[in-house]
Amino acid sequence: MLYHLLVPLSDWFFPFNVFRYLTFRTGGAVMTAFFLSFVFGPPLIRWLRWMQNGSAHPPDPATLAALAGEADPRALLKRYTPTMGGLLVLATLVTSTLLWVDLRNPFVWVVLAVTLVFGLVGLADDLAKLLRRRPQDYDYRFEGIPGRLKFGVECLVAIVAAWILGRLLPDPLGTSLTVPFFKDVLIPLGPLFPLFGAFVIVGAANAVNLTDGLDGLASVPVGIAAGSFALVAYLAGNAVFARYLGIPHVPGTGELAVFCGAMVGAMMGFLWYNAPPAAVFMGDTGSLATGGALGAVAVAAKHELVLAMVGGLFVLEALSVIVQVASFRLTGKRVFRMAPLHHHFEKKGWREETIVIRFWIIAAVLALFGLSTLKLR
Repeated sequence: MLYHLLVPLSDWFFPFNVFRYLTFRTGGAVMTAFFLSFVFGPPLIRWLRWMQNGSAHPPDPATLAALAGEADPRALLKRYTPTMGGLLVLATLVTSTLLWVDLRNPFVWVVLAVTLVFGLVGLADDLAKLLRRRPQDYDYRFEGIPGRLKFGVECLVAIVAAWILGRLLPDPLGTSLTVPFFKDVLIPLGPLFPLFGAFVIVGAANAVNLTDGLDGLASVPVGIAAGSFALVAYLAGNAVFARYLGIPHVPGTGELAVFCGAMVGAMMGFLWYNAPPAAVFMGDTGSLATGGALGAVAVAAKHELVLAMVGGLFVLEALSVIVQVASFRLTGKRVFRMAPLHHHFEKKGWREETIVIRFWIIAAVLALFGLSTLKLR
């Protein structure tokens, strides 16, 4: 919006010319989303507490003392911590994106649509779970909406989005898979490309969802991945940089750097409230939305396999669940003490903060490895 309002005025006021530059607007999107978190965050958290616990304030010490015999204090606090904090992520992400992006760019609208629809699916799932729980219930892992319905909607939306992105991409990129570390290697997928793109989007969404199990665990890795793909999108959308690096040039995807920047700011702002001990949980509302967004950006920028490296932590979490389920069904034995992977380390006696910070480090290292593919070709 600011791009369309202020760039035409640059002839009369030269400083407005900076709004032409993606780097400036990406930085603006980061800061806008971050500061909007302080505007929307406190009232939203109070409302979520009131809606879910009947009070806009955390439980008083007397209430916790009365329940102290049932569980440890940390578990008691988590019991009363509201979920659906992903609404804060969506509000800041979408608002910041619309303020700073070039609204004529079709890639942005496709990615925004995926983000919002996946967020709505997650919101419906969170609401369904809340209808089946009470604050005094210690184990509130209730079933949400039917898994097949949830997965079916995700797949349908992802297939449509991947098909549209394939039409927007230049030939032969629109129906091919690029391979990291190789300059000119394309694997033609033909009419199967929408299915592959949907696999990337749905897989990313659910992998992030599985990772979101401890205070702050998913927020930082999502922000790291979003920052990495802000760079990827910017470079892929720039003909000069793409030619120099030997990566596919995808005209128009540079504008997705602004969207990714907004996601970085949104995750930084959300972490302010989600840092241990969390004042609010992201819920499926935020994890499905941000994961789907990362998958859609990767498909648009033609770096689908790089997402598996940059988001390697999410892949590890998802694989731990797949391995655990497959092993138990085939042999009756469990590979991990509990899945996803972060719960395995909890069972081994690691402190929650230790797991979270070490997983952040792993996410950063894997992101650097993924970004190295931009040059090592």
